[in-house]
Amino acid sequence: MTLLRRFEKPELYRGGYVSIGNFDGVHRGHQEIAQHLAARAGREGVPAVVLTFDPHPLVLLRPTHVPPSLTTLEQKADLLEQAGVNCVIAYPTDHALLQLTPSEFVDSILVGQLAAKGIIEGPNFCFGKDRAGDIDTLSQLCRDRQILLEVAEPVGGARAMVSSSTIRTLVAVGKIGEAVQLLGHPYRIAGEVVTGARRGQQIGFPTANIANVKTLLPADGVYAGITAVDGRKFASAINLGPNPTFGENARKVEVHLLDFAGDLYGRSLAVDLLERVRDVRKFAGREELIEQIGKDVAAVRAITAGA
Repeated sequence: MTLLRRFEKPELYRGGYVSIGNFDGVHRGHQEIAQHLAARAGREGVPAVVLTFDPHPLVLLRPTHVPPSLTTLEQKADLLEQAGVNCVIAYPTDHALLQLTPSEFVDSILVGQLAAKGIIEGPNFCFGKDRAGDIDTLSQLCRDRQILLEVAEPVGGARAMVSSSTIRTLVAVGKIGEAVQLLGHPYRIAGEVVTGARRGQQIGFPTANIANVKTLLPADGVYAGITAVDGRKFASAINLGPNPTFGENARKVEVHLLDFAGDLYGRSLAVDLLERVRDVRKFAGREELIEQIGKDVAAVRAITAGA
């Protein structure tokens, strides 16, 4: 799969089937569209192409209303590849693009740049200046230009449609298990391992402190997840939040990789969250904390056993 940052290498995307959208989280609804796209393109031997925009259009239009991301661009591309997409174009959003009317967008992008044979979208698709175009508008414009349009049925039905905004709400309050069900894959946080206070090492549970996470962080709590290091996967207990037992109020991401021995400082680390284990709380002292972490580790082993 190829990730492009603009319209270049036209041999990789012209004449294919296209789906346009933000695809944040690449949740089950997005996966349904991408799989439909890939199947249709595969039957006709043409590229399956996703056109997304980076940055999010709201960065230019309403910067104070930009939703926190569920996925980085690279993770988005990886997940779309798993669904069968051949090429992802992350077009740099600019004011000229946002000023295009629906018909101008179709003529400039779908026809002029992509030479699209067909387009696959969900029923709530909107496009063009001020989001003036909807799926009915697109249907008429495609019909006039002899572009095939197929509308994918929403996962969960119209009343319970899976959406990125719903998943953001679940993640923000720590309901990771519910978010994972809607995503259809674990919720990933990734960043750089930095030096911490080394208290975990002193009590027998060393942790990797992750900084510079670019996606939405869940609510404070202890979570169960999986961390990949050099091709191996390790069950992980993730503490997200302050450390009130030691009087620390700073919010941190600390990952204890079960059965791992090694130095991770300075490395990039991705952690796939599966389920929430408990709230963050203050313990009476070191021994009570160690006892609880032992219980947390047992819970993590149970949760991740089938992952």
